[in-house]
Amino acid sequence: METSYETRIINHALKTTGYYPLRAIQLWTIDSHFNKVKSTMMNIGALFKLAPEIDLNRLAQAVNDTLNAHDIFRCRLIFHPETSDLCQRFDGELVPVKVEKISDEEFEIRKENLKKPYPLINKPLYRFYLFETPTAKYFFLDFYHAIIDGTAIAVLFWREMNSRYKGKKITHQPLNYADYILDELRVSPEELAEGNKFWNDTLKDFDEKKHLPPVDVENVETWQSETLFAPVKNITQKYFSESKRKESIFFLGASMLAIAKTSDSKSAIMDWVHNGRYTAQERRLMGAMLEQFPIRYDFEDDESVKNFLDALEIEMNTGIKYRRSLSTAYSSGLQEICATFIFQKKIHNADYDIGGYPAEIVELPTNEWSSVENTLDIEVNLNEDGTYIVEYGYDASRYSESAMEKFAATFDEIVAKLQDENKLISEILN
Repeated sequence: METSYETRIINHALKTTGYYPLRAIQLWTIDSHFNKVKSTMMNIGALFKLAPEIDLNRLAQAVNDTLNAHDIFRCRLIFHPETSDLCQRFDGELVPVKVEKISDEEFEIRKENLKKPYPLINKPLYRFYLFETPTAKYFFLDFYHAIIDGTAIAVLFWREMNSRYKGKKITHQPLNYADYILDELRVSPEELAEGNKFWNDTLKDFDEKKHLPPVDVENVETWQSETLFAPVKNITQKYFSESKRKESIFFLGASMLAIAKTSDSKSAIMDWVHNGRYTAQERRLMGAMLEQFPIRYDFEDDESVKNFLDALEIEMNTGIKYRRSLSTAYSSGLQEICATFIFQKKIHNADYDIGGYPAEIVELPTNEWSSVENTLDIEVNLNEDGTYIVEYGYDASRYSESAMEKFAATFDEIVAKLQDENKLISEILN
């Protein structure tokens, strides 16, 4: 019998050959990208305009020291010489960050293509540029999503880089992503099998017509990236403070009901995103930790909102229990088709600073490599003032802007109704 990819590559890794298996989320990210390999769908980064007071050479040193401290930045994707399986090593050369002095006109040209596809095999999977023009200073950072996630960038990397820039001593010992991979592999076959069955049962009857909003666009090139921002009018953070409901569960429930209502379905199957950090150690680990969990719910007409939200929380926790088997869900091919929910706190109007001076985000233009990752992303964001805004990232080859506006209105209506926990689900869906 042919041994599995996991068995073959794990055996090599455990013998300290230097070849490590890809984690489930990494493998899914890369597999998804291979379908659109010339796109920037898996780039994650930003361009910042810096204060005139910033010392760019000092910042370059802070960035280089931070890169040097964590093995994830030496990660290279490579084909194993014996098995030909795609795996990863953590011994690549670092690319030093340097300051570039260019004209304002040259910077405008460079800005058009700062965000570009990554060559994936045996190449660095990050980019940093520091620009000094006659009128301004800029900092561009970009990572391939298979090596790092937004939490690691916005919290861990930025905080450590800033501390180094300020001259503070870094006292904690960095955790190695390679060690985490090996530790994660210590799971029993019985647990894996149980999880595999759970994910197969979750996704077994996914139907695009039942579990996605109805398509209203045809004959357009696939995977066109568009975004709609829609404030949530019918709720503020005060509701959650008083009700003790968790925002992530509440808004996931609203998302599932909105999809069921717009598709005239009695069930919902979609994904929800967790940052993948469950322990104190994991919250300090620089790398790709987020996990995307499929979830399904079959609605009962006489079920109350309270029972629905309580049951949904149980389903989410069950999914977390089987997270070691997520490769089964990712290999289904449905992850990029399912609608995806994510809850973020104060991400859109977050204040970034370097050395105590504000760093202003500069919007990058859409270019020929821009592509949507999923059919529909529903990203609910908490603002500083306690209000919420939803970023709908959608495939414009399926949906028009007016269709997304209607979906956003349905979502907002459902948010209002979900605040009455005695209301029946039938009153929301019918």
